[in-house]
Amino acid sequence: MKAAVLEGIERMVVRKIPNPILEDEASVILKVHACAVCGSDIRIYHYGNPRVHPPQVIGHEVAGEVVAVGSQASHLHVGERVAISADVPCGVCNWCRDGLGNMCATNYAIGYQFPGGFAEMMPLNATTVRFGAVHRIPDNLSYDEASLAEPLACVINGLERCNIALGETVVVIGAGPAGCMLMRLARSYGATKVLAVQRSSARFEVARRLGGADDVFSSQEADPVNAVLQATNGEGADVVITANSSVESHAQALQMARNRGRINFFGGLPKGSPAISLESNLIHYKELTMTGSHGSVPRQHRLALELISAGVIRAGEYITHHFTLDQIDQAFQAAEGRAGMKVVVHPQSH
Repeated sequence: MKAAVLEGIERMVVRKIPNPILEDEASVILKVHACAVCGSDIRIYHYGNPRVHPPQVIGHEVAGEVVAVGSQASHLHVGERVAISADVPCGVCNWCRDGLGNMCATNYAIGYQFPGGFAEMMPLNATTVRFGAVHRIPDNLSYDEASLAEPLACVINGLERCNIALGETVVVIGAGPAGCMLMRLARSYGATKVLAVQRSSARFEVARRLGGADDVFSSQEADPVNAVLQATNGEGADVVITANSSVESHAQALQMARNRGRINFFGGLPKGSPAISLESNLIHYKELTMTGSHGSVPRQHRLALELISAGVIRAGEYITHHFTLDQIDQAFQAAEGRAGMKVVVHPQSH
């Protein structure tokens, strides 16, 4: 089969590799129809990752068709359309047994230790089939839309950490695909005012259309902290979420939050980023709650598919670019260049 193989830092090669086989009677083989590009894929491409040992096929926002099933994976059937999530619980540690597989010390993931979706086919091993997020795609969703359940599941995880209450004000710093999903879903959680902070003005309209933001402030043209304070009568926001890779935004979040506000560091920082300097007195005197979030658990991935199916998140509107597997370099350039929103690779297209 054809696959885009990460052979080293900034070296991705599309070439033929052996077709996957059923490793055992509990495993499954998937024909990949859609694999969206994630910011973490781009970070792996540029900087590597301790869990990724080249040569490896990366890509973890996957939707496809079951083409082979082991006898012990009887809950899945050939021909079924399924979407998968990145994080794979080991299934046996205390974290996984408590339903918190993204905290698992083993830290398995699709496109990391396990082969990913930038290939015509991919194996799902027994651990993934038994404990991971392998969910049937609702009939009203395309493969493209279903592939976005993975980032939406991460958004759900982040918002669950924020404990948004009815009538609250939420600020999201970063109007990329995840940022817009965070804005839109924050409204569903009960936020009555949603504000966006975005570096470039190119995504202002997107933040309003896809995110449903009431106001969008440019972090380049003015002080975003002052803008948020002015929009909240000087009090600040109940919840501030950093959906970007900027160290500066983490410090700004503390200043934007109102007394007893909550802050979620949703976006990870690139390798080698400088240490964050935080004014701990702000946390002390404002009694702030700071949280982080990464990845998701199978329950959240299943919920993400349900929300997309119900139209709460219109996933198709987030997809702006389509590429074949042979165009993987262009796909990564489009995603990294922020020319659009979500970029989807179609391994079955030629």
